[in-house]
Amino acid sequence: MTTEPVFRIDGLSVEVPGRQLLDGLWLDLPAGQVIGLIGHNGSGKSTLLKSLARQIPFTGDVAFEGRMLRDWPARDLARRLAFLPQHPPPAEGMTVRELTALGRYPWHGALGRFSAPDRDAVTAALEECGLEPFADRLVDTLSGGERQRAWLSMMVAQQAGTLLLDEPISALDIAHAVDVLALVRRMTREQGRTAIIVLHEVNMAARFCDHIVALRGAKLAMQGTPRDLMQPGTLRDIYGLRMEILQREDGQPVAIPA
Repeated sequence: MTTEPVFRIDGLSVEVPGRQLLDGLWLDLPAGQVIGLIGHNGSGKSTLLKSLARQIPFTGDVAFEGRMLRDWPARDLARRLAFLPQHPPPAEGMTVRELTALGRYPWHGALGRFSAPDRDAVTAALEECGLEPFADRLVDTLSGGERQRAWLSMMVAQQAGTLLLDEPISALDIAHAVDVLALVRRMTREQGRTAIIVLHEVNMAARFCDHIVALRGAKLAMQGTPRDLMQPGTLRDIYGLRMEILQREDGQPVAIPA
């Protein structure tokens, strides 16, 4: 039985004056997995994610859940697809519970009444992200990792089946980065979600992702499993750098510059 890809991308290109940001991408992104988007700075990772989120114009065809992305009504799309930018807007004066509740907007709208199902969704999201003890804390008083979990809680409350995350660990220390990525992986496996994440750190991608898409110079350089990625020749093709692959005691490969 063949599973329909969450995204089917046919000839996706993005161009701005004087620069090609994406150049004719053709690929399918599998549903129900953690998908890492990797590549050097300027390779097109964030541009691809924003295209999938319908945040920027592009040429080519993109289908989401079997329906052309351009044909989705905005509210219907927001109920199925959640996007977290690299730099979320300020949440000044807002508690974790209030931020999480913003995820219910696609379901009740600006003038809709916050109902019992909305409250249940917020409670479940706080629990899933381990934020019950912080629910009434101001978001601005949290650590970086806790704050990122609060934004993830908002996405969970949105009840979207697909999460798009643009560099969610770029400002975090290693402990909080591992905590956030472990949470994202757990969210996909336990709830059947898909997560597509822009990452800079290749070892984090290999450890936490099920499927890898690598870009180089606005083009597709590689897609496949973490094992496919963690090969010296493949990493050299992606990053233009010689790298060695070491093996940890648990069998997890680790790439270091040669």
